[in-house]
Amino acid sequence: MPDVQGRAAELRLLLNRAAHAYYVLDAPVMEDSVYDRLYRELAELEQNQPELISADSPTQRVGGEPAEGFSSVEHRIPLQSLDNAFNGDELQAWHERLLKQLDRNPGTNLPLVGELKIDGNALALSYQNGVLVRAATRGDGSSGEEITANVRTISSIPLRLQIDDPPEWVEVRGEAFIPDETFAAINTERETRGEALFANPRNACAGTLRQLDPKVVAARRLDFFAYTLHLPSDAPNRPESQWDVLAWLEQAGFRVNPNRELCADVAAIHSFCDRWEQQRHDLPYATDGVVVKLNDLRLQDEAGFTQKAPRWAIALKYPAEEAPSRLLRVVVQVGRTGAVTPVAEFEPVALAGTSVSRATLHNADRIAELDLHLGDTVVVRKAGEIIPEVVRVLPELRPAEATAVQLPSTCPECGSTLVREGAEAATRCINSSCPAILRGGLRHWVSKGALDVDGLGSKLIEQLVERGLVHSIADLYRLDAALLSSLERMGEKSAANLVTALEQSKQQPWHRQLFGLGIRHIGEVNAKALAAAYPSSAELAFADPETIAALHGIGPEISASLSQWHANPANQKLLADLRAVGLSLEATAAEQAAQISSDGSGGVLQSKTLVLTGTLPSLSRSEAKALIEAAGGKVSGSVSKKTDYLVAGEAAGSKLTKAESLGIKILNEAELQELLQP
Repeated sequence: MPDVQGRAAELRLLLNRAAHAYYVLDAPVMEDSVYDRLYRELAELEQNQPELISADSPTQRVGGEPAEGFSSVEHRIPLQSLDNAFNGDELQAWHERLLKQLDRNPGTNLPLVGELKIDGNALALSYQNGVLVRAATRGDGSSGEEITANVRTISSIPLRLQIDDPPEWVEVRGEAFIPDETFAAINTERETRGEALFANPRNACAGTLRQLDPKVVAARRLDFFAYTLHLPSDAPNRPESQWDVLAWLEQAGFRVNPNRELCADVAAIHSFCDRWEQQRHDLPYATDGVVVKLNDLRLQDEAGFTQKAPRWAIALKYPAEEAPSRLLRVVVQVGRTGAVTPVAEFEPVALAGTSVSRATLHNADRIAELDLHLGDTVVVRKAGEIIPEVVRVLPELRPAEATAVQLPSTCPECGSTLVREGAEAATRCINSSCPAILRGGLRHWVSKGALDVDGLGSKLIEQLVERGLVHSIADLYRLDAALLSSLERMGEKSAANLVTALEQSKQQPWHRQLFGLGIRHIGEVNAKALAAAYPSSAELAFADPETIAALHGIGPEISASLSQWHANPANQKLLADLRAVGLSLEATAAEQAAQISSDGSGGVLQSKTLVLTGTLPSLSRSEAKALIEAAGGKVSGSVSKKTDYLVAGEAAGSKLTKAESLGIKILNEAELQELLQP
């Protein structure tokens, strides 16, 4: 057995080194025939003695049996998105804000790193003692889907780090993508089989990563560029700059995009961005911009984060591509608030890798501003390479028979007269029974920020409304599994799961229920503020409008919207129906105990700023953040003199060192829990 173990280990080492040379370095060191022979030898050894199989074996890249689904996993460190800049002036403004944040004089030169922004899908890779143990999608930034079996099939991701004595844990972030040539080959194969073609490499990559069968993923030959590294605070030879991070990643066996540059100042970054804007189409993969990062990691830590993004990095997006097309028609869509949105339909054009044939026109004022006529030649672009929009009309190409675009005076869904109130830009349907408003309201109620009902998507909502099975939100809770299982594409298991999810949604906190009602101008943040001040729907309904308006962050517009909504008999009936089907529409005793009162005196952490670092024993980062905010505290992404407490878990990073140097009180999880007690 020792000889067999030794031979298996030797084969893994030889094969992994050969794969790294071939896929990452593009410098083969082994003939294909030799690789195949050694691979077959290892596979035979593992087949005869399964105990020899290890997580870093190249035989594990192909994957096993298809999965039944993906589980959600918490990220050790959140994957925040980047703020965007769309031109040089916005990039310069970001740099000036960064200097101010770091208390540097205007015009100070800080070294910056320019990296190409790959148009793919972000992944978080976790290594334990050098071996890949978990891979997850970005998800919502706090948690994502665990797709380890699929990611093992990506040959440019090492199953074992190519370094001696790796740290106990390593977190690597990067972008999975499909090269252009591979994408073309995939679509050719799909066309031959009579399957629908993928719109672009990014969509193909996203769909591939969520395949339940790893063998399908392996066949599509995804690639990966690494760009972010997280290590334990006591790891030896920790990089001190982003440039060193990229070198560390290369040494560890990752592909790192070679088209990067260490720039002495923001002027050099401008040149780097301008150059790649011109040269990007020469690359064998899609890139939609340049990511600019502060090079010094200690300054990164000092700059910290906003609620959504790091202050020390920004994505400069390339200017949107534009293309002319002929306007065929204008249709209108009715949203959940009754707002009518005109949508231009034109001859398909290719923009940013997708075929585009529709774009929003926003409202009647925009149509008048464009002087839009049916048959016009319009110039279309993708704003931020995501949202199609009509930029302008070319009147010199207008045909003689062209007619001016006019919005309808009645709702296309229910026939009610459309109304435009005061100076508001939007035209609205005010019929609360309108099918379009109902569909939109249902989608909003079950959305992630509201009641978060899994399994109730747009297609199913359309079926329920079209068949007359649901006339209000409350009707969702009257559905049973037998009825649901009779619907298209709904089996017994899916129906039972949906009924369970609906029942569980009744336990969502009052502020989510309030947000889910879809009252105009009430978003997630001010729904929390209103729920804190008025812990039940009854108290909110009868509250004095001026008192509501005086609440922080509310104001007269939201107060008036609430009054108008509650005065509508249909909405009064909806609240009564929701209570009848089991929703309390009020805060529980536990919620009320944790709520911050409207005068600011509640909450044991009121006006306190806390920073989280490391991994806590039992609380996820998002759970700890929620507890702190419920107690009136604020969670910041960086340590400063204004920080009141640092909550430190396992593998706390440089934030701990900085907090100690500033004399900030350090808490462990148990001390935080004790502090949270009222």
